Amino acid sequence: MKLSKLLEKMEYTVVCGDDNCEVNELVYDSRKVEANDVFVCIKGAAFDGHKYIQQVVDKKATAVIVMDDVAAMEGVTIIKVEDTRLALAYMSAAFFGYPAEKLTTIGITGTKGKTTTSYMVRQVLENVGISTGLIGTIETIIGEEKIPSVNTTPESYIVQQTFAKMVEKGIKCVVMEVSSQGLMLHRVSGFTFDYGIFTNIEPDHIGPNEHKDFEDYLHCKSMLLKQCRHGIVNADAKHLDEILEGHTCDLETYSIDNESDLKAENIKLFNRPGFLCCSYNTKGLIDIDVEIHVPGKFSVYNSMCALAICRHFTDDKEKIQKALLSVSVKGRVEIIKVSDRFTLMIDYAHNAMSLESLLNTLKEYKPNRIVTLFGCGGNRSRDRRFQMGETSARLSDFTIVTSDNPRNEDPMAIIADIVTGIEKVGGNYATVPDRKDAIRYAILNAKDGDVIVLAGKGHEDYQEINGVKHHMDERELIGEVILEPEVKEVL
Repeated sequence: MKLSKLLEKMEYTVVCGDDNCEVNELVYDSRKVEANDVFVCIKGAAFDGHKYIQQVVDKKATAVIVMDDVAAMEGVTIIKVEDTRLALAYMSAAFFGYPAEKLTTIGITGTKGKTTTSYMVRQVLENVGISTGLIGTIETIIGEEKIPSVNTTPESYIVQQTFAKMVEKGIKCVVMEVSSQGLMLHRVSGFTFDYGIFTNIEPDHIGPNEHKDFEDYLHCKSMLLKQCRHGIVNADAKHLDEILEGHTCDLETYSIDNESDLKAENIKLFNRPGFLCCSYNTKGLIDIDVEIHVPGKFSVYNSMCALAICRHFTDDKEKIQKALLSVSVKGRVEIIKVSDRFTLMIDYAHNAMSLESLLNTLKEYKPNRIVTLFGCGGNRSRDRRFQMGETSARLSDFTIVTSDNPRNEDPMAIIADIVTGIEKVGGNYATVPDRKDAIRYAILNAKDGDVIVLAGKGHEDYQEINGVKHHMDERELIGEVILEPEVKEVL
């Protein structure tokens, strides 16, 4: 492919060489450069691709894309652009033949709800016969293939490569989580989303290597509505005016409280044996009765958002209802049905804020008891341990303290920190260091009407100890425990 073809939608300056040269592969990792490749010098928090220019030239790279001033070099084409991350996005789109133009693209951004909503959308669309791919925090799904994720929003090259694979597999639509980092670092530049969705915003991801302050975080979230054709936003969200400032898309809204194009009414929270559920009906752009077996008001928002998106693809209310009723997202208030006597769930809540939100939601169902089982990660802030201990003690009736990812710390030292937080509030607790033993303890001691929460691991299927990741999936642990004779007796 000619370099000029990769650069066709960009402004650039030829420092030396010929932009009409042929290149084999587009690369942004200097270790992967081979002869006749074009290398893009990306800058990150801890690296700078410009430092490896001589190295890639020695490897016979044909061209190098830079944003810093670089002296002309013999035998290589050097192209200067304003932003190499933006260049990588546009070049990747061109390299893979602009695959986004052959898909219907849905991007979802917001502090909370991205993961669950994306799965709900995919489930509905698949249910009505629209083959749909997914890119998100947990995994990328391309047909039957599932690839565990490293970042919520991958690098732009990976995004475009994934789109191309989806097109090749005959997939018609893709729903993806779009993080603030992904927007800030141009990982989703180079194409226009057909639908851009904003769920909500709260202070998060602020600090070194992320966002300098809330204003920066908010600004990055707002970028999606300048990069989509049709915007769908939560009319109840805080800071909505700032998010909408400068938007370039058509807009529609959904809500529970404020006036909107699609509104939820008659919300009811209720129990079914082993499940926590909610139901509501909508008025406006689509009138439909909805029941979901995922608890809480936030689940109403997530499913409302999915409805607002999916009504553009189908008017088959029965299939929409069926899909939403059966939706389950790995590690996100994921209910594991083991007994009619109590409810058991897995959730990714791994800090005090997310744990408090979850437990307050569960309280609305008036359970007999809330039993919270969790640990905290090693080589992380000790304050998080104290805070989670306090939160669980305040909002749970009983806490089971166990191990999470101790990493290079002593698991018992981590547990002791959590207990310090629990005892500060005077909560009831037990310590069971081994996670499988802790799950067994929780089930054996469950009472009728209890809600048992396994918090912190969520979708993770490993436990990291002394730098080594060991396979550990809580779903498998539950499956093993409930087959034990003494456990079978209490189920």
